[in-house]
Amino acid sequence: MKFMMLMIPAVYQGGKKVDPNFVPDPKKMEAMGRFNDEMGKVLRIESLNGLHPQTTGARVSFGQGKPAVTDGPYIETKEVLGGYWIVDAPSKEEVVKWAQRCPAQPGDTIEIRQIFEAADFAIKK
Repeated sequence: MKFMMLMIPAVYQGGKKVDPNFVPDPKKMEAMGRFNDEMGKVLRIESLNGLHPQTTGARVSFGQGKPAVTDGPYIETKEVLGGYWIVDAPSKEEVVKWAQRCPAQPGDTIEIRQIFEAADFAIKK
């Protein structure tokens, strides 16, 4: 089964405006790298990446008519993704165990969601 682990760092929560030049602390990145190496020995990591602050991105919202585009510095949201992992694991419980070992900072959140796969949509006869 494939899962996405979504990192929601405290530094991005609560509508805080983060400097567009923000870079994570190198010591914290080293700790995260060690965690990723250890997790990768047990779970198959298909992809993992950190994301630049929302102040450098854009948001496209869909409603009636033409989609609305909000440029990075003006995005209003309570929770913002700071990074993600896509892992192949035997169960959600195994992913939860690894998430609990993450060297996250106080206030950080990791959300775990199973990914739909083609077999989930196979027509059953």
